[in-house]
Amino acid sequence: MTEVKSGDTVAIHYTGTLLDGTTFDSSEGREPLEFEVGSGHIIPGLDGALPGMNVGDKKVVKIACEDAYGPLNPDMRQAVPREGIPAEIPLEVGTQLQMQTPDGQAMPVMVVEVDEATVTLDANHPLAGKDLQFDIELVSIA
Repeated sequence: MTEVKSGDTVAIHYTGTLLDGTTFDSSEGREPLEFEVGSGHIIPGLDGALPGMNVGDKKVVKIACEDAYGPLNPDMRQAVPREGIPAEIPLEVGTQLQMQTPDGQAMPVMVVEVDEATVTLDANHPLAGKDLQFDIELVSIA
């Protein structure tokens, strides 16, 4: 049997959950996720769990936040004056917005706090600072 090694293109079915059991993503009902092992296209903890697997193998992988989306970075949170945000933009906690970096790149942010004077925006990945678990099944190796 062929085992997965770095450089192989693989397809996996997966369900990603937080450690409390909340599902944040799944390939259920969709085509399997296809990518090259070791290419950096998926989080390091999941990428590193695949070498040595054979088609049909299933495994549960627990991934620390450092090997997933990284720890929360407090520098990625910023309070901005409320009057600097156009009135038509909704400012409820949990609202996803898009800002532009000084070099013109789009950057997704989430409203995490609102008071009379400021709106606090967070540009951390929504899963930053969270340990994750993936149930994976290797579907194919190419």
